[in-house]
Amino acid sequence: MTPETEPVLTEQRDGVLLVTLNRPDALNAVNSALGEGLLAAARRLDADDSLAVAVLTGAGRAFCSGMDLKAFAAEGEPRGIEEFVHRGTAKPMIAAIEGYAVAAGLEIALTCDLMVAGEGARLGLPEARVGLFAGGGGLLRLGRRVPYSVAMTMALTGEPISAPEAARYGLVSQLAPDGAALPAALALAGRIAASSPLGVRYSKQLLRETQGRTESEFWAYQRPLLRQVLDSADAREGAVAFAERRPPRWTGR
Repeated sequence: MTPETEPVLTEQRDGVLLVTLNRPDALNAVNSALGEGLLAAARRLDADDSLAVAVLTGAGRAFCSGMDLKAFAAEGEPRGIEEFVHRGTAKPMIAAIEGYAVAAGLEIALTCDLMVAGEGARLGLPEARVGLFAGGGGLLRLGRRVPYSVAMTMALTGEPISAPEAARYGLVSQLAPDGAALPAALALAGRIAASSPLGVRYSKQLLRETQGRTESEFWAYQRPLLRQVLDSADAREGAVAFAERRPPRWTGR
């Protein structure tokens, strides 16, 4: 297998890890090789101190069309993908979506923190139309990001929505002309990478982990994280850099 035919490609661009689902002839459908490659990329992102954020995209005409049913019939449930959608990443990940992000493809995008989509993209959970339901976290995460009635309609009818609709509901954070989702996502990733690694990581953690908590539970959860940030070298560097009117030099510590 040559690097060009690997099911998942990775490329580091400064502090940004570009991750590409690379099964374009299968519309990037998920088999074990792709699932394991995606999980490996997620682990690399979180383990490498030189990386601040990832952009996840798909090669060819689609972001991801869901599970590869032929591979499922031959080898069973794809390996790696369940752990990826369950655990996600500690550092931010942005989905850059062109074409279809449906079924497991939308669940992969929902595991990311932000979505940038081309105007012609379509997003959906069609599992109910083939006797299933979205079992990769899609029902949990979609219901947190769009109004209840929208999530329920998408889940029960299996019908996709357009990227402009998704943007109106807040599911897609940024629309781009068709073919321009990736550059727009990389530009957004660059803005995130310019921020403090600790500040970014704990901001994501607080937003994700305090859903549904009471206000008192939120403050209790935040307290040790805030102490770690206030005592960090990056907090001091941020203050000094601001006073000296220069860009900060973050260390993530």
